[in-house]
Amino acid sequence: MKRTRIAVGVLTATALTAGLTACSGGDDVNGSSAASPGTSAPAPSGTGTGAAAPATDTPFGPACSAVPASGTGSFSGMSTDPVATAASNNPVLSTLVSAVKQAGLVDTLNSAQNITVFAPTNDAFKKIPKGTLDKVMADKETLKGILAYHVVGQKITPGGLSAGGFDTLQGAALTTGGSGDSYTVGKDGANVVCGNVQTANATVYIIDSVLMPPK
Repeated sequence: MKRTRIAVGVLTATALTAGLTACSGGDDVNGSSAASPGTSAPAPSGTGTGAAAPATDTPFGPACSAVPASGTGSFSGMSTDPVATAASNNPVLSTLVSAVKQAGLVDTLNSAQNITVFAPTNDAFKKIPKGTLDKVMADKETLKGILAYHVVGQKITPGGLSAGGFDTLQGAALTTGGSGDSYTVGKDGANVVCGNVQTANATVYIIDSVLMPPK
């Protein structure tokens, strides 16, 4: 991942909200609610089929061991919460959750349906120089665009990552590749370190690098 440049040409908050199914309210992660029945995020064009998916449809990958075995932050607990709320209970995603709050996207993500989120770990954010990260966190529109580049408006199965091409909510395409329980995401090859995590409204793939939209 090229860590020294941050893309600044991103969509506006209005465009992002149009891409996801938005809801009203504030940015309280635990206070957000799921969308009403019948609402869904658009399904952008995307392809990706693969014969070599993991043997089970349970979460897979080395970072899965960091997820609590029980409670709200466990896989079982996360499956009953919308994605932003579920992430807030996962100890490896606290920096991502702070970014989502800062961008004002908690309710938007929690209200969308049938989406896929590529979620960078805390260590992924640490790869970005602190000065650069602080600058991005302070620029709400840039931050929204980067986070939107991690969201696809359709659910993607592990097999679908094998040779996939998906339109993100930011607008740019995102490619994936791999097989078995080893997958990469984006042009710089972020690794899926805990995949196929289910929440009430999304499939989550936890990754080891922050994805940067193309200029």
